Amino acid sequence: MSHNTFGHLFRVTTYGESHGAGIGCVIDGCPPLIPLDVAEIQADLDRRRPGSSRFTTQRREPDEAKILSGVMFDERTGRQVTTGTPICIHIENVDQRSRDYGEIKDRYRPGHADYTYEAKYGIRDYRGGGRSSARETAARVAAGAVARKVIPGVRVRAALVQIGRLSIDRTRWDWEETQRNPFFTPDPDAVGKFTHYLDAIRKGGSSVGAVVEVVAEGAPAGWGAPIYAKLDAEIAAALMGVNAVKGVEIGDGFSAAALTGEDNADEMRADDGGAPRFLSNHAGGILGGISTGQPIVARFAVKPTSSILQPRRTVTRQGEETDIVTKGRHDPCVGIRAVPVAEAMVACVLADAFLRHRGQVG
Repeated sequence: MSHNTFGHLFRVTTYGESHGAGIGCVIDGCPPLIPLDVAEIQADLDRRRPGSSRFTTQRREPDEAKILSGVMFDERTGRQVTTGTPICIHIENVDQRSRDYGEIKDRYRPGHADYTYEAKYGIRDYRGGGRSSARETAARVAAGAVARKVIPGVRVRAALVQIGRLSIDRTRWDWEETQRNPFFTPDPDAVGKFTHYLDAIRKGGSSVGAVVEVVAEGAPAGWGAPIYAKLDAEIAAALMGVNAVKGVEIGDGFSAAALTGEDNADEMRADDGGAPRFLSNHAGGILGGISTGQPIVARFAVKPTSSILQPRRTVTRQGEETDIVTKGRHDPCVGIRAVPVAEAMVACVLADAFLRHRGQVG
């Protein structure tokens, strides 16, 4: 199985399976002499960690990161720093319950990658989905924590803006609120509605989808490249690579189709120094595949978790028609824990874009 690596100069390879001994990542291309402590990685992992509320899977994984390579103590700074060599970050799996999946090992779960993995490779890991499990995203979050250190002037934040058919009121957007509630939502008034709605979904043995918005501020104009290395294309690809994501938009995205040319174009005026100052940001901070210096805005849709307690029709590996109920511990809304994953993926793309820009134009 190939294609476990993404990025060009800042390259991330993830490894491991949901019910294996552990998961992790190897980061190649991180510049040397960047201060990096495991606590900085752990802070991001703790936000994604399962079992943090009743609205996420109750699998109890501490997700304790261990840096195995690529760092050393620097006597000059008194800090642990990167060496420029590959950084390996390992996370042990400690709460696997593979027995929960014994009844479905010969049945394909609707909405999952069971059938497609077996059709391609002739084998699949039925124990929680193996590599197709969202468990793998913990390794991406660890890589994203390192990426943030490469671009310290860029702030990447994400928020849950919709669960099912319930959306936030954007006039009440408060970034600080995302750190005060289990949904990572920026609208304090939405917390009660989301709680009531998701409790009903969870108790009914079902699941629901979500929309996550990610915003990167501080990236200067000039990152990215035209045609085949567009920054928005690489952000979209990174976010589409997250488990359960079914659609991505940049800036106004699909809403731009309903606008006129006058409404959509981000007009400009000169600031005090004579540089262009945009009067709006319909483009989401990217034009022609290159950053404009405005906030980079992306949004993506997450499908409902396919592992539910409601019986669904399927077939077995032998081609027999049957029904299936997926037991085990699953997120009623996997979009919640996708918030820190989104931040990590965008941070990795921007770190890569920074290094490539520096390499091309200095």
